[in-house]
Amino acid sequence: MPHRKEPGSVGLVKKKFYAFSEPPHEMALEGGGRLGPITLAYETYGRLNRDRTNAILLLHALSGDSHAAGRYSAEEPKPGWWDNTIGPGKAFDTDKYFVICSNVIGGCQGSTGPSSVNPVTGKEYALSFPIITINDMVRAQAHLVDHLGIERLLAVAGGSMGGMQALQWAVSYPDRVVASIPIATTAKHSPQQIAFNQVGRAAIMADPNFNDGDYYGREVPKDGLALARMVGHITYLSDDSMHEKFGRRLRGKKTLGYNFNIDFEVESYLRYKGDAFVNRFDANSYLYITKAIDYFDLSLPTGSLVKAVEKVRSKFLVISFKSDWLYPPYQSKEIVKALMVNGVDITYCEIDSRYGHDAFLLDEGEMSKILKNFLGNVASRKGIAAPAVMS
Repeated sequence: MPHRKEPGSVGLVKKKFYAFSEPPHEMALEGGGRLGPITLAYETYGRLNRDRTNAILLLHALSGDSHAAGRYSAEEPKPGWWDNTIGPGKAFDTDKYFVICSNVIGGCQGSTGPSSVNPVTGKEYALSFPIITINDMVRAQAHLVDHLGIERLLAVAGGSMGGMQALQWAVSYPDRVVASIPIATTAKHSPQQIAFNQVGRAAIMADPNFNDGDYYGREVPKDGLALARMVGHITYLSDDSMHEKFGRRLRGKKTLGYNFNIDFEVESYLRYKGDAFVNRFDANSYLYITKAIDYFDLSLPTGSLVKAVEKVRSKFLVISFKSDWLYPPYQSKEIVKALMVNGVDITYCEIDSRYGHDAFLLDEGEMSKILKNFLGNVASRKGIAAPAVMS
């Protein structure tokens, strides 16, 4: 029986791969190392127009991947991670735009990372994988964009770590980005944000099965990775959303157990989130990606964010969420201020959502309308046409 595409869905999709930087032409890394060959896993939705001017690059967060929309098969239980914003008539309207999403280097969903086999040794890189940065992720994406024959992106957009990449794109490639949309993000991590990531890394490295990162083919450090995810997930929620979702409800019982077993719904939920994460993510990738996030500081090398964005030429839409305490609105306002000092065309929206940091993944209404209107205005001003209708 043929698969029927759901209304507003991109339907069935396929993961693709692009390989580049073959030795001796490895990609130089910001931290001083070199990496090659590199494979990027990516997906595309919609079609390029005749002038190749309608492309939007979506950038994922820490635990995301290239699977942003649609399903790989009719049996796949959940669509891609940003499916509520990608598709015909949605914020990233695939009737108008050609949408691209790739898994970052250092990841574990098809792109080259610590779980990939090092062709020199024939074994997984593990902790011999070089340290990578947000800047390195973006430069790898630029190779993919070149491969797709796109000189200039209509927009780059992403939330959390994806927002950091959107900022880096606008700074590193000012002539290749028409609009940048950083959502629920920051120009650099605060000490508190670094501290949360360090707790996660410490949990992984303290796991008896970590084995200095060389756990492939044997028992993985699942307890440490699950604990890292539990700690991280707490920061994605807000106090209001946790009250609404869990309160102090008990799990599968009517009275307190007065022991160290699970009593509360919230405890069970965090355990579930941790266990599910272990089944789809690599512990070494968690170490490398969180370190890249902590190293990110857009104000370097001068220490001035105003100077860092003085060559930016793209329009900006910056979005924050009032209840987000992981990346609170003041950090978005710092970005906005630096852009305004430089006379950048910028729109700033602070959305009154109850869902904390995760709001950029969950809020379909207000955020989607803002994205859709902003992109429509940018495309209209640039005279960018939708792809011709196929006969």
